[in-house]
Amino acid sequence: MGECAWQKLAASCEDALLLPERLAQKLHTEKLPAYLPDLARLERACWRVKSRIIAVPENVQQLMLNPSLELLHLSWKLSSALKLKADSSPAKPQAGEEWVLIWRNPQDEVQHKQATQDDLLAIKLVAEGIDVKDAARANQVPVGVIDKAVYQALQKGILLSPATRIRRDPRTYKAEKPPADKFLAAPVFAIQWHITNACDLACKHCYDRSQPSPLQFDAALKVLDDLYDFCKTRSVRGQVTFTGGNPFLYPRFSELYRAAADYGFSLSILGNPTPRKQLEALLSIQNPRFFQVSLEGLGEHNDEIRGAGHYERVMNFLPLLKELGIFASVMLTLTKDNIDQVLPLADELQGVADSFTFNRLSQVGEGAGLELPDKAAYTAFLAAYTKAARQNPLLYYKDNLFNILRHQMNEPLLSGCTGYGCGAAFNFIAILPDGKAHACRKFPSPIGNVISQKIAEVYDSAAANKYRTGCNACRGCVIRHVCGGCMAIAHSFRQDIFTEKDPYCFMNNLSQ
Repeated sequence: MGECAWQKLAASCEDALLLPERLAQKLHTEKLPAYLPDLARLERACWRVKSRIIAVPENVQQLMLNPSLELLHLSWKLSSALKLKADSSPAKPQAGEEWVLIWRNPQDEVQHKQATQDDLLAIKLVAEGIDVKDAARANQVPVGVIDKAVYQALQKGILLSPATRIRRDPRTYKAEKPPADKFLAAPVFAIQWHITNACDLACKHCYDRSQPSPLQFDAALKVLDDLYDFCKTRSVRGQVTFTGGNPFLYPRFSELYRAAADYGFSLSILGNPTPRKQLEALLSIQNPRFFQVSLEGLGEHNDEIRGAGHYERVMNFLPLLKELGIFASVMLTLTKDNIDQVLPLADELQGVADSFTFNRLSQVGEGAGLELPDKAAYTAFLAAYTKAARQNPLLYYKDNLFNILRHQMNEPLLSGCTGYGCGAAFNFIAILPDGKAHACRKFPSPIGNVISQKIAEVYDSAAANKYRTGCNACRGCVIRHVCGGCMAIAHSFRQDIFTEKDPYCFMNNLSQ
């Protein structure tokens, strides 16, 4: 406007809140830029949102609109003009209708942005109490499309959601200092779904060689629908990890994968090397978070466990995953016979895979015929692995017992096996081909059946609660929230998994 024109206008405006209207009156007489009244309206709305005494609650009981939210209709496109270019000069506003959202986020910062169709859809759903599934049916789109709009609005703070209801009972921890909430509350719930036991391998440590009839496709769809409802009622995001056997041997795998994607679930695969064509078919639906394959050591030892030629097939498959933009993960089952091959294999995988980690052998099924290393050898291995991981970014930490070392060295604790120490029946469950649910796939841990029961019934069962509460011997440990040992290993040693801790635990004083 220029200083002179501004001072004159300010002097004639008794109430600053009436500035937009006064600017509109002065547009022609003062030859002002036509967008100034809208700019003043936007500034007034931002001021109103900032100064209004409306608390943005941190905890809500149901999905709701941010109470500070304002929706402003403008005749000029100002939101992009207010974003500075690289040279810090503002873009010139363009004439044209625009809806702008203004709100205060939970950090008490005023935000504003152009309202997208997805933003308006999410606001309409919540304001009018429209069910997401009903909206999806009415618009003939997958429920995940509608859910994505809601989730993005939540991420921006336009909508507010109840805190996750996948939460550990803090009373199960006897440590003096309660663990941080991030270790007790999971924002994501996953199913590890063994959709078939059919497999093109015959590994010597296979946990289950039985061949139960896999779920019919329609029954599998009902599991996905039930998972969606469970995640909604618990205020979490859903994740499905497809595995087997080899999940690609399920008769209608690509259709089931698409159905899971349509629900908006994050998807992952634990499988065997797969032809490019099958991978590209999945990518046309949704990129998996990761594709995990297994190696049991260097070439000769791996092929002894998994079959001749397997090592070469995996090493040829990993570059294909990376070429297609799929996160390539490698898992090893640790035994007495391959413990010395882990770090050399990690060196071989650098530049070929994106991550490499291990699980200790669970001596069930065919695995009962193999041996675990002794405690001293394993403890020394954890130290060597930790040292190697400082130089090799491929090495990921999974075993909970790494946290004992880190605690002893006063280093920040890791999140443990599933992000919450042992996550068995907490932030994930395993589902077998016939619908039987287990707390963990590595050992028999039945908690129900997702065909005859709802997932909520399975999760809330006394059996599931017993597994997620874990070993009573660990309850006083200061790192219990990121450890809890491994119940599958305790089971392998024929211990009472609910009273006797992981036999490899080397925590000397639980309270320190």
